[in-house]
Amino acid sequence: MPDHKEAVSRLAQMIDASRTIVPFTGAGISTESGIPDFRSPGGLWTQNRPISFQDFVADASLRREAWRRRFAMADAFGSARPNIGHEVIASWIKEGRAPAVITQNIDNLHQDAGVAADKVVEIHGNTTYATCLSCGRRHELAWIRPIFEATGDAPACEACGGILKTATISFGQQMPLEAMQQAKALASECDLFIVLGSSLVVYPAADLPQLARRNGARVVILNREPTGCDRVAHLIVRGEIGDILESIIHR
Repeated sequence: MPDHKEAVSRLAQMIDASRTIVPFTGAGISTESGIPDFRSPGGLWTQNRPISFQDFVADASLRREAWRRRFAMADAFGSARPNIGHEVIASWIKEGRAPAVITQNIDNLHQDAGVAADKVVEIHGNTTYATCLSCGRRHELAWIRPIFEATGDAPACEACGGILKTATISFGQQMPLEAMQQAKALASECDLFIVLGSSLVVYPAADLPQLARRNGARVVILNREPTGCDRVAHLIVRGEIGDILESIIHR
């Protein structure tokens, strides 16, 4: 692996030479905005056992607990704002260098950085709004929260009376088919696939850099720690995403 300075220089050259960049973001880009990585030691998932989709649907007390956690998270991390990494990705999309961004994150920070919602492929969903598990209607958290705090329960769907859940993918819940199809198409059609802040241990998301490489793309992994797919990368860069991308655009 090249030293840090050489790796950053090579990344800059690969970005300059590429026709179509596909950025793929994980928790590491959001930690630089103050949102913790839930899976890391000491993260929220080590403090609170994740509630599976099946348990959420079957048990009203676990639905209450899931909503309690959601609003506690909003109080703790709701003020997080996009960082330079999000802004650079937004600039690639605005300039036509990247057709979209694929993300494992559920925090809406790419949209907050100015990326149109239809250019953000959210393979794990989005926690900033809710959907009905029966009819799919969208519901805003600003409507749900006061009812939850007043009654102790989230309201039912206004349209059909179904169960409301944040629009995220929980353990045991089917991955979003359309988003995964979009992600695979993007990975197959780019010439530079850049992983930014993902440990690449969660499947099927971790298949995407391998798919990109099989289809002829150069693969770069920018992450603080080793990942589950380092072996498929043409270039590995260790360090803070924002610092590295900022140094490239200001070189």
